[in-house]
Amino acid sequence: MCCESKRRFLLLYATQKGQAKAIAEEIWQQAGAHGLEADMHCISEMDKYNLETEKDPVVIVISTTGTGEPPDTARKFVKKIQDKTLPPDHFAHLQYGLLGLGDSEYMFFCNGGRTVDRRLQELGAQHFYDTGLADDCVGLELVVDPWIDGLWLALKEALQLQKEKEGMNNAVNAVSSSLSTVPHAVHELKLTSEVQNLKLEDEEARGSDTLSQKLDDINHVAPARDAEPSLVHSVPPVSESALNIPALPPEYIEVEFQDAQGENPHLSSLISEGRTFEVPVTKAILLTREDAVKTALLLELDIADTAFEYQPGDAFCVICPNNVSEVEKLLHILGLSEKGDDFVCVKVKQGTKKKGAVRPQHIPERSTLKFILTWCLEIRAIPKKAFLRALVECTSDVGEKRRLQELCSRQGASDYTHFIRDSNVCLLDLLHAFPSCKPSLSLLIEHLPKLQARSYSVSSSDLYQPGRLCFVFNVVEFPAGPSRPVSRKGVCTGWLAELVAPLLHPSKNSQGTKGESSSTEKISIFPRPNNAFHLPADPSVPFIMVGPGTGIAPFIGFLQHRQKLREQHTDWQFGETWLFFGCRHQDRDYLFKQLQCFLKNGTLTHLKVCFSRDSSTAEVAPPKYVQDVLRLCAKEVARVLLKEGGYFYICGDKKHMADDVSHAVVDILSMEMEGDKLEAMKILAMLREAKRYLQDVWS
Repeated sequence: MCCESKRRFLLLYATQKGQAKAIAEEIWQQAGAHGLEADMHCISEMDKYNLETEKDPVVIVISTTGTGEPPDTARKFVKKIQDKTLPPDHFAHLQYGLLGLGDSEYMFFCNGGRTVDRRLQELGAQHFYDTGLADDCVGLELVVDPWIDGLWLALKEALQLQKEKEGMNNAVNAVSSSLSTVPHAVHELKLTSEVQNLKLEDEEARGSDTLSQKLDDINHVAPARDAEPSLVHSVPPVSESALNIPALPPEYIEVEFQDAQGENPHLSSLISEGRTFEVPVTKAILLTREDAVKTALLLELDIADTAFEYQPGDAFCVICPNNVSEVEKLLHILGLSEKGDDFVCVKVKQGTKKKGAVRPQHIPERSTLKFILTWCLEIRAIPKKAFLRALVECTSDVGEKRRLQELCSRQGASDYTHFIRDSNVCLLDLLHAFPSCKPSLSLLIEHLPKLQARSYSVSSSDLYQPGRLCFVFNVVEFPAGPSRPVSRKGVCTGWLAELVAPLLHPSKNSQGTKGESSSTEKISIFPRPNNAFHLPADPSVPFIMVGPGTGIAPFIGFLQHRQKLREQHTDWQFGETWLFFGCRHQDRDYLFKQLQCFLKNGTLTHLKVCFSRDSSTAEVAPPKYVQDVLRLCAKEVARVLLKEGGYFYICGDKKHMADDVSHAVVDILSMEMEGDKLEAMKILAMLREAKRYLQDVWS
């Protein structure tokens, strides 16, 4: 039960990877300082709250996952409110404010929050506070921070209106007047670049610390002659400002070292998404030349002795570890190099002030310290401001402490975005930059998120290669820079490249023995079916595939599958197939030159390729990018989509390709229909709705 002396509101969160929960916990922590009590629950815990009878204001924080779906924890809730038999006044008594989280790199930005928001409105619920939509592409905090700042006044006004309404209800029939219309306070959020200039109604009431420092304290940060700010150094006005920093998150994890030995948990116990499969890597092929800008690899997995099933177009996830040397460095900084193989017990700290504190699900109750740092925690994660705030307390140097305070403060929002978020800084980078910072192991477990499995598109067909699964990836490279002292490879792609190196470069002395023995290397995977990105159910329907670079991966599976169908069903009618592929150089990174085989046997009707970095001596320069080639084939593209009911598939980079392709398709439709762009955009939206314009993209 909530404390009766404080005014209550219901706080619900729906999270996929923990972001929404962390923000809800921040709201819960700040509520008390404003004389309010947040009754916080995960939205899936429908036995602990009841919106049908809720009288107090409701605050909802909800993320978006996949291609625009609500998070898994919200599925039952969404299904319940989507019931079409509910009357339009079902939630007429409800007043709420909603904060949606999303990423504008993806098509359906904040669609999880928008879906819930729209449906609550349809059922008669009223906003007491404007909906906020936070964009992880530019920084959630740019919307989250001011949204929370404005929430307290809106809540107090809503509660005051509620109190006045209850007073009126005492004078009239309670039931009939409960649906009466009461004006609600709606507060517009002006979320501009001046976010950090927002003032709190009462700074002392806010659950954060206000730090005022004298100029001579600030001079500890860095010499005044340094004119440019950096990760470790600030300049005016930040360096001379009193700071508003987040409240210190309460500690809630306790770690005990144990003498007893044992076995670490199986990797499958770390995965909640379903059954995992441990499968051998049977083949590795380098698809690019050594002088190519990117290194692309194709791996083949043996799934013959498993129940793993997939269709061309599906994805699957690889469970990967953190880099061994990075784990060793972290152990060294923590002063635990000699204890990496010791078993530890992780439990909730007695007497913690954290509401509903539980051991994180991704942390085993008992395992070795090295197991936790290797398989459980995302040590490469970009530190959140709450983590920076906690690191302040672990830092002894005055200048370093001040700079960490700045980076997590309202005044230092721009520095945080530039030097931490955009620079992709991780914990190791911070500890290198701030050597007097010595965090505890429990603090890392509290603040580092779960090490996520990495998703890859299937690049094969089980019909074409029974018992085999192939996938293609670029080995991701993060070069060294001002905020990153050393270059790094991607967590999963770097690990996979190292794992299969013997297959790529067998030992000459052992005459291939080393390569053969490494074929027993196994990786753990689990399926991630795609409900839409599949071949048309009707083989006579034509389709267009656009996949530059490694975006071609699922289309290899499409073509393999189509080839086998053509061989097995000679009496079937098959629609035409188009593939638009692009890369930098024809002789360095043309990943699948065997596409010509599909072209020759008729599986692929049209192959269009372009090379963006190759020079040309032709009078008319050839097109550089796939969107340019699409425009050259405008009439055919329009015919397939508008007259023949065809499908259009895009796979690859969202930011630098998929959007440009979408714009090209709009131009093509507009030109061929002799209509305006607005009409073409409506047609494209209809194609998306009909699942005939499909994307498998990443940022």
